[in-house]
Amino acid sequence: MEIKPKVVERLVRYAAIDTQSKEEELRIPSTEKQFTLARLLLEELRALGITDARLDPEHGYVYATVPATLPPDEAAGVPAVGFIAHLDTSPSVSGTGVRPVVHENYAGGDLVLPGDPAQVIRENDVLQSQIGADIVTSDGTTLLGADDKAGIAAIMTAVEYWMAHPGARRGTIRVAFTPDEEVGNGTAFFDVQGFGADFAYTVDGGEIGEISDETFHAQTAVVTFAGRNTHPGYAKGILVNSLYAAGHFLSLFPEGMKPETTEGREGYLHPHDLGGNEESARLKVLLRDFEAEGMAAKGALLGEMAAETERRFPGVTVGVEITDSYRNMKEVLGRHPRVVAMAEEAMRQAGVTPFRHAVRGGTDGARLSFMGLPTPNLFAGMQNPHSKLEWVSSRAMEQAVATIVNLARLWAENGNAPGPDRV
Repeated sequence: MEIKPKVVERLVRYAAIDTQSKEEELRIPSTEKQFTLARLLLEELRALGITDARLDPEHGYVYATVPATLPPDEAAGVPAVGFIAHLDTSPSVSGTGVRPVVHENYAGGDLVLPGDPAQVIRENDVLQSQIGADIVTSDGTTLLGADDKAGIAAIMTAVEYWMAHPGARRGTIRVAFTPDEEVGNGTAFFDVQGFGADFAYTVDGGEIGEISDETFHAQTAVVTFAGRNTHPGYAKGILVNSLYAAGHFLSLFPEGMKPETTEGREGYLHPHDLGGNEESARLKVLLRDFEAEGMAAKGALLGEMAAETERRFPGVTVGVEITDSYRNMKEVLGRHPRVVAMAEEAMRQAGVTPFRHAVRGGTDGARLSFMGLPTPNLFAGMQNPHSKLEWVSSRAMEQAVATIVNLARLWAENGNAPGPDRV
């Protein structure tokens, strides 16, 4: 079975389906159109011979099992491995009318996108490393949606490979496709127990060889400023304007703790939403750090800023309420080192040099890990996601497929080894 034409054809076909999710929708999935791709994948899984493929009719999750080829007594001794990708594309850039373009046998240089010649993917080291591969882009008027349809294409191509090779030794493989990852709700109704995997891998990373076993800790603070309003014509000695207090509070954010001044393993405080009037104002602040101690320090700093603002503006009351969003999945994955180590070996056997990448954000895998399903994130190869300049190479997707197939084989061969980190 030739991997390249299969995985490229799948990406092109899936990318043409509009599956954009929508911010601030209460329902899941946030857009009905995500069901279009979900139903297509259900049909394709069944056509490949997957007998238990099912669709959650309310929330759009697709689940399937690739059966083990090991004898039953052996299969019972190795873990069931899951592979997960998401259906939706980012709300940031239009996903309507996506027209994928395959730039065959890339020879180097810039790529001018035909639908809008002003959209140019400039040659860079990553693009240059893919000379000889096919490069898939949009036509420049929309995003491509390789985030995460490249991951879906890689998993589906691996499923086709497994079903075409019944003699290849493997344990039980679980597959899932989820809605609304881009708006933070991809795991809200994920059926961990019904999925039935001992651990899983999301296939939703960028650069070839990337494996993410660490994310930020994340919290959101809501800072409220309560003043006192009256008619401005008769306000002397009475009016206490909450907006001045909010402005002062904003001026206290340390320069070295802003998203625009931090990188790598540095955390940040990010005020991102402000509204109100003289009587009351409300500010939302994102807190991010890789370490729990760093999170605690940032929360304490907001409290100090609130107290200083109250001293500066007598009569204003400042409240700070902090809630958790997600936690660093390293807390879970650190207890299961073989899950990551096996992925690294699978990449090496696919001709890929693995590297660990700490995500300056969150992943579905972070939430799933704390739901009882340890889930690091593997590369799918996409570059410039959430933009009209998004692209992915056929070589990256081929190597993602090879990594997935290798993982199934390696766990079948080594999954029953004893050890304290046995999943």
